[in-house]
Amino acid sequence: MKKIEAIIKEERLDAVKKALEAKGILGMTVSEVVGRGRQKGLSLQWRAGEYRIDLLHKMKLEIVVDDADCDMVISTVTEAARTGGIGDGMIFVLPVEHAIRIRTGEKDETALYHEPTAASV
Repeated sequence: MKKIEAIIKEERLDAVKKALEAKGILGMTVSEVVGRGRQKGLSLQWRAGEYRIDLLHKMKLEIVVDDADCDMVISTVTEAARTGGIGDGMIFVLPVEHAIRIRTGEKDETALYHEPTAASV
């Protein structure tokens, strides 16, 4: 299993969620984050002079998937989040040793993809 962490522009979140849902990827955690990279923030002009914002608001998506789905999720996020401008974001891929569904005790891939039955709801 892999954990995919994607830092994207706020305005691209809906497009990324819709693209992932179309590919059958529903589970994710989304957080509002601030940070900077090569973009180094923004320079704004005010009457009093230049003002620099060096930490920009972004969205962080965390998605745990089976190894077989990893490349598909990366390409889907990349295509949906890309604007072609600086600051489009980054994707990081980390190994996941275990995933446990707290409610049922299911582990690993079963915990990720379990479809609830009428008896377990």
